[in-house]
Amino acid sequence: MTALLAHEAFRKMESSPLVFVAAIAGHCLGGGFELALACDLRFAAEGSYQIGLPEVNLGLFPGSGGTQRLPRRIGLARAIDFIANATTLQPKQAHEAGLVDRLFPDSAACRAGAIEYASKLGEGPSVAIGHAKLAATLGYGGPIDLGLALEREAIGRIFVSDDADEGIKAFSEKRKANFKGS
Repeated sequence: MTALLAHEAFRKMESSPLVFVAAIAGHCLGGGFELALACDLRFAAEGSYQIGLPEVNLGLFPGSGGTQRLPRRIGLARAIDFIANATTLQPKQAHEAGLVDRLFPDSAACRAGAIEYASKLGEGPSVAIGHAKLAATLGYGGPIDLGLALEREAIGRIFVSDDADEGIKAFSEKRKANFKGS
């Protein structure tokens, strides 16, 4: 039952138009890392803490989506090796391995970077950002024709949005757009 709840919660994140950013500044193991993998981006602070999926050391395995999301992130063979050997990495190694998207010098900078990133998205064209995220997320790994169909459907809705109207007007008037999220 716990795995089902985690699967449902993490899938809601992935199918949401919101962009989720994990800010990692301390041990991020097991279910915590599975939550981070469900986020769209992972930011981490440099440090000597560990990131990974060590569940096999307990006679378990990553059952909250780790066996599905990690291969999509780093490839199947690397993910199997990572999971089977209960590999944990320090933040710099995790960044080099592609598990972390941005690396910051410390936890304060990581937190500030995540907040700045989210704020920038929040002030931007949220309708376009959300549709782009969903088209990429839902189309990834499937046939390209499915992804292109999702893209066509989304762009059709975006072209009639107030944000698109404002963005095009602002561009032609050489001013900063004032997006409303509609």
